[in-house]
Formats: sequence, structure tokens, C-alpha cells
Amino acid sequence: MMSQSEEARPPMILRRRTNNHLPDEIVLEILARLPVKSVLRFRGVCKSWCSYITDPNFISTHLNHNHHDHHHDYVIHRPKSKSISSRSNLQVCTLALDRTFETISEFRIPFTFQSGYPRLVGSCNGILCFTDCVTSKSKDVYLWNPSIRKFKRLPDTCLTQLRTLVLGFGYDFQNNDYKVVRISQTRVKDVLAREVEVYSLSSDSWKRVGLGISWTPNAFSFSFNGILAFPFVSGHLHWMIEVMEVGGGQEMCFSAMILSFDVNSEKFKELPLPDDEGSFIVTKCVTSFKGKLALIKFGYGVQPHSMLCSIWVMKDYGVLDSWNKLCVLPVDAFIDFTGFTNYGILLIQNMPRLVSTNCELERKYKSVLIDPETLHENEISIQVNYHLDVATYMESLALLDGANVVFH
Repeated sequence: MMSQSEEARPPMILRRRTNNHLPDEIVLEILARLPVKSVLRFRGVCKSWCSYITDPNFISTHLNHNHHDHHHDYVIHRPKSKSISSRSNLQVCTLALDRTFETISEFRIPFTFQSGYPRLVGSCNGILCFTDCVTSKSKDVYLWNPSIRKFKRLPDTCLTQLRTLVLGFGYDFQNNDYKVVRISQTRVKDVLAREVEVYSLSSDSWKRVGLGISWTPNAFSFSFNGILAFPFVSGHLHWMIEVMEVGGGQEMCFSAMILSFDVNSEKFKELPLPDDEGSFIVTKCVTSFKGKLALIKFGYGVQPHSMLCSIWVMKDYGVLDSWNKLCVLPVDAFIDFTGFTNYGILLIQNMPRLVSTNCELERKYKSVLIDPETLHENEISIQVNYHLDVATYMESLALLDGANVVFH
């Protein structure tokens, strides 16, 4: 049985050789530089340490050290078809090394969706945001931090009668808050009505916000950035919107815009597109390139079944004249653009090819890294039978102090 004096002694890590205590600020500085798994274990040292570690200020300090002291890896979600496995609800994410995309580990998504096809909306500071791939059928949204094994289902939307168009996930630096943006629409008497709501993790609630931009009432359909995640750059979320509408003479007209959302002020604005006359563009999408907003344009090439991929980068955020055409790459017409790595390497997927697996023919994608400067290609080992969702990832303590979170 330990005596009261023995119980009152600080842990060995806090004692100098002279038996004096380390100052609290030094202890916290040490803890803030440790890996997540080590920090989680140290919660059991004593009540004061547990209180320190779960404090929002400590979580932010630990996050800042991670940003400056560690590189970011990638989390890759590979949706599995129900026909592939009898365990149709089992969905897996892969954690891959930076630069090489070699697999570090795999972890199972601890929640399921109605369609069986989770979709990675985005990643911020170690929190992954997932929704149903068939967003119009399900409005469930989850925030998940795999490194601390906690997730949270967001409360029900306040736009119950509208069909979800797109979601976005970003971090409000000024208020240390995480926000999910949902744009929805419904058709009333052949007129499209649109509404926007924003979820705040700090308040754990949704609220309506004004779009503040007038969209044409004659719009027939909208295309939002294909199937790419919506980039979070300079504190703003972005959507590439291509609009098809009926003109005065009943002809079909096409237009495009970049819609930007400031997660701090919760205001929308339209960003200018670069002037690129003289080229026939099939489709466009927005992404991020080395922390800058980037625009990708695909147009037909000279050779059959070939395309040209034009990469534009906005050097000064929000400034039209700062759009710069980085390069033009010849690519196969049947590719799936995934995004850029932290080092500006292009990640694409070639369309499925037939591969013999267990005496059966199966279609497989081939994922390739392309250096825009040298055009050097490097195939990565991760093979999928569907589109890759890829986002940068770092371990963090985010969600550790959250309300209504579930440990798995």
C-alpha cells in the first residue's frame, strides 16, 4: 500500500535530479511535441495531465507543432462495390506515405451509409469529413479523426425539403472552428430554388446563410467540379460551376464560374476565370497546387483519343491578372483527374482496363504520378476498381474535446 506522500509525488518525468518539479509550461511544451499516440497514453498519468491534454488550447498548440514539425501523408479512400465483397458495409481507408504513396496502414470506416458508398468530402487538420456518395438520397454527414478513433454524426440538416447538390469542409482559422457547407436546391414550377446552410463544430448546429449571388433563373442543370473534392485554399472553399441554360431563342447556352466561400465571414463571392480564348474546352475543375488555387482545363488534342490538360495557377488569391498558365500536358482521353500532391505532382487514374483475377476478367484502374515539369510518369502500387478519393492527412487531437463524439 502506497503512503500519501508517495501518491503525492509527481511522475518521474516531472522530477529533476534535485526532486524539484518541472514548470507546467515546460511540461506542456514537451507534451505538445509528442506523437498523438503518446499524448493519448499520458492522459492516464494523472488528472491534471488529462485536463491539460483535453483542453482546447493544448489541442491547438499540439496541432501547430504538427504543422511545422511534420510532413503530411495522404489518406486514400477506395469505395468498394457491394458485388466485390459479401461484407458490403466494410469500407477501408489507406494511409499512404508522402511523395511515394507507399501504404503505411489501413483502417476501417466505423460508420455506414444508406447507399453503401461513403464519399470523402475533405480533410482538415486530421479530421475527415464523409457523406453518402448518393447525396440526394441521404443527408448524413460524419466528422472522423482516425488517429484518436473518434467520430461524430452531424445533426440533421435544417433544409429537409431540398436536394443536396454539393458539400464542402473547411477550417475557420480565426475562430478555431470546423465548418461544413451544404448547397441544396429544389425545382418549384420549373424554377430552381437554391439554399445554403453552414454547420459549425463549435456550436454543433446548422444555420442558413445567404448565397448573395444571383444565378440565372433559366438554368437547366449545374455541374460542380465533376467528382473532385472541393479545394480549401486561403481560408476559402471553392466550387467550379458549369451552367447549362436555355437562351431567348430556346438554344442551349453554357457558362462557367468559380464560386468561393469564406469560412470565417461565411460570405460567397465569384472569382474570375483566366482568359483562354482560342482553345476548345471540354470540361474544367478547380483544385489546389502547392497551396494555391488551380484551374484544370481539358480540351481535345491532335491525336485520336488524346486530350490536352492545361494547368492554371492563381499566384495572388482573388486577383484576375495573377492567373498563370503553368503548363499544358498531353494526356490520354480516358483518364480520371484526381489532384496534385503537396509537391505539385499530378495524380491521375487511367480508365479501367481488363485484368485477369482468379481466372476472371476484372476492370482495374491504373494510378499514375506525373511531374508537370519533366513529364516523368510513375505508377503507384495502389490499385482500385473505382474512383480514388485522396486528401492530405496528419495526425492530430482534433475532436478529442468534442461533444457527442463516439469512440470506436
